[in-house]
Amino acid sequence: MKAVVLGATKGMGRALAQAMAARGDRLCLLGRDGDALAKGAEDLRIRGAPEPVKTVPCDLSDPDGFEAALDAADAALDGFDTVVITAALFGTQDELEADPARTARLLQVNFTNTILFCELARKRLLARGGGTLCVFSSVAGDRARKPVVLYGASKAGLSYYCEGLDHKFAQQGLHVLLVKPGFVKTSMTAGLDPPPFAGEPDDVAKSVLSAMDAGKAVVYAPAPWRLVMLVIRNLPRFVMRRIGF
Repeated sequence: MKAVVLGATKGMGRALAQAMAARGDRLCLLGRDGDALAKGAEDLRIRGAPEPVKTVPCDLSDPDGFEAALDAADAALDGFDTVVITAALFGTQDELEADPARTARLLQVNFTNTILFCELARKRLLARGGGTLCVFSSVAGDRARKPVVLYGASKAGLSYYCEGLDHKFAQQGLHVLLVKPGFVKTSMTAGLDPPPFAGEPDDVAKSVLSAMDAGKAVVYAPAPWRLVMLVIRNLPRFVMRRIGF
């Protein structure tokens, strides 16, 4: 693959970039922190990534820079065939309820801006005959739940969008992989009590790569979350009002 990865400096994005580099995929890393990008590129080089690992500044909160970032990534890879988006914002329900400005930023970045970036990426991929668009959403978007009302809403909208892309463009060669992580032990979830089936970034990366290679449309990671969310989606409303999960 020749892949653009937005969000490769932390957590699941970093683990996925490392796994892709280890198997010989060419990478261009996008992110807002120049120092973190440089360290990430050097780490991948040490791990044996095909050189050079290019980096391009791109802030998901600034849509005006998306087109230029994709132009630069295109030039760096001499045309990419894969785009991976793991970047996102997170806040607990209590934090977001107490800070409307933070809520507005999270909703803007996780939903509107991520979709705007995807739109630019999928147009480029389709123009060259197709490719893979891998987007990280969350199990939080599968069913409205008390602890993730606002964050979950942003991910529910993103999941809906990705499913629609798959329906509309699959026959034109666009492979859309929607990744639905459950609780994964990253800096995003630091300080939160891990539930059963909490995953590790490296395990998520393996699952995502396998799903990409197999042409799957959706992957839950860790895998048990598929069954967990199947149960949650089918609980009656009166039960959801009572439980705190």
